[in-house]
Amino acid sequence: MNFLKTEFSAIPENEKLARQISAAFVIDLNPTVEEICDIKTAVSEAVTNCIIHGYQNNGGTVFMKMLTEKNVFEIEIEDFGVGIDNIEKAREPLYTSQPEMERSGMGFTVMESFMDYVDVISEIGSGTKVIMRKVLGENDA
Repeated sequence: MNFLKTEFSAIPENEKLARQISAAFVIDLNPTVEEICDIKTAVSEAVTNCIIHGYQNNGGTVFMKMLTEKNVFEIEIEDFGVGIDNIEKAREPLYTSQPEMERSGMGFTVMESFMDYVDVISEIGSGTKVIMRKVLGENDA
């Protein structure tokens, strides 16, 4: 098992940092290019949600924990922002809590499309944690 925990400022520039950290962390599992792209896309969506929705572009800290065990990659991305009042509604395609920002409302849908498992834990006023897993090498024949 390998484990990494990091934190960074909730600013748009650090979304690409989170993508690169997650790609580098999983590289020893010999993922395919497609698997790396899937992980980077899902991480991007989760971190962007922290910045835009969790902290409402007012700064804060994003916490990221990753682990690999055998061929499984797991990542937790957490903020201590405003939280989500209705997780089921937030996970619906095209739903956005900030339509004035012209957000697409596809963040959770994208995460679910690219990862094998997505769980969302949130409490109003306390923040949100997104837990995602991807099994690597499942498509090897």
